[in-house]
Amino acid sequence: MRSMKETESAVPPAPGAEQHPALDFANSALALPGGQFADLLGTPAAAKRWLIEHDLAPADVDLQEMCTAQLRSLREQVRSLLASRVGGLPALPGALSAVNDALTRAPAASLLHWDLTHGPYRAAAHPTAQIVEHALAVLASDAADLLTGPDAERLTACGSSPCNRYLLRYGRRHWCSVRCGDRARAARAYARRTQAEAGSPA
Repeated sequence: MRSMKETESAVPPAPGAEQHPALDFANSALALPGGQFADLLGTPAAAKRWLIEHDLAPADVDLQEMCTAQLRSLREQVRSLLASRVGGLPALPGALSAVNDALTRAPAASLLHWDLTHGPYRAAAHPTAQIVEHALAVLASDAADLLTGPDAERLTACGSSPCNRYLLRYGRRHWCSVRCGDRARAARAYARRTQAEAGSPA
């Protein structure tokens, strides 16, 4: 079984992920050949690494499983919206609600609190929660921009099974990586060869 670091280095970002962190976010759940699966947000440590690498959290952030679960939940809703856009299908209301909720969750100001001893005071939300909510808001905003902007026309799913990643199409390329392109070509060549062998006389 590969480690997360090995998985990340073996799978380069999909085309478009540099411009749209939401695309990389959606692609952080990876279906790999041989029935393998990798989740780059699968543990608090993995999610922390992903957020730091995408400049969405400071290096000393302390993530709890609850926050990590929030990230994974939003990712599934973003993936649902990408699938709807690529497939030309209506979006699931729950996916829209989740993204809109994340868009409005990042606190814009310190909130008013009241302490029984000292009276009223203003303070931001718990630092870790605020960091995660900020990250969720940034990713949701970028997903909304991707789905409504000019790049939406180029959004597609990788055409190489079992890959489940999304990308922005450039020209005729429908694969997220050279590896997926090679696998798709090899599969087509194998299918042609077996079809030819099946059609030839014994």
